[in-house]
Amino acid sequence: MIPKVQPFDVYKCYLGLKNHFTKPKYDYVRYGGKSRASLQSFYKRKDRFFFEKLSRQKDDGEVLNFFVSNFVACDDPQSLWIGEIVRNGETNYNEWQKRVQSLTYVFRQESELLFGNHKVDEVFDCSKGHPILLKMYLSKDISLETLIIYDSIFGYVKDFDKKLKGPVWESVSIRIKKYFSFIHIDVFKYKKILKEVVIDGH
Repeated sequence: MIPKVQPFDVYKCYLGLKNHFTKPKYDYVRYGGKSRASLQSFYKRKDRFFFEKLSRQKDDGEVLNFFVSNFVACDDPQSLWIGEIVRNGETNYNEWQKRVQSLTYVFRQESELLFGNHKVDEVFDCSKGHPILLKMYLSKDISLETLIIYDSIFGYVKDFDKKLKGPVWESVSIRIKKYFSFIHIDVFKYKKILKEVVIDGH
């Protein structure tokens, strides 16, 4: 059976996305996923088998989304190894697909949870350390996708970058900025949902 995508292309996609999620100045979308990968270096890799396995399981678009879902789910993308992704990555991929496919519903539910108990200003208040928004993300009550939608609406990330110092916010901030390239948001639609939750819900 002919692979759906060539193993070397899977390898290039993996390298490009690893660079994207770990290097501040590298942008996978802008550079078209280009990296210094060579066919020669690929054939020398002892873990080549995993790329070959994925090439039989996924097509081109699925490979990209499969890797994105795993890099986004990982606390330390730098240490994320291909073997680990292939062995355990299907769960992350399935959960990611569910969230993205029902993002309108997820966003409404998470916004109701967040703004049902707090005013908008309180949610983004950094004066006492970690704001409520960040705490709820860290406790997994709010998804990364919802954080990104809020930034599209409020532009809070720049403000947090100035006010919050320390590795916790820094890693979340990088994750938001890096993931932004792969998530397409209809800001008008989500503003409407948020208005219904915050204004009409009270």
